[in-house]
Amino acid sequence: MTTCAEAKNMRNGINITAKLKSKNEPRTVNTKFGETQVCDAMLEDDSGEIKLTLWGDDIPKVNVGDMITIADGYTNTFKDEVSINKSRSGKLEVNKE
Repeated sequence: MTTCAEAKNMRNGINITAKLKSKNEPRTVNTKFGETQVCDAMLEDDSGEIKLTLWGDDIPKVNVGDMITIADGYTNTFKDEVSINKSRSGKLEVNKE
């Protein structure tokens, strides 16, 4: 498993488990695939934190305090901030205690 600190220096193939520290309100954006919802959140583990971008159906799946696992994630940088995203073939799961 990748840590939040390690993920910031990776581009793709990221598998991470971390706690959802915060979650902003969703907003509507226009993409080349049409209009969709997007939401900024923060993941946290013992190594630090990383911004998480949630898209569409993934937004209502997670709540602050949840431990989540992202399989096949990737990062991008926008305004000097690194964020992790789930790839189209990736998975986002909430870990049940």
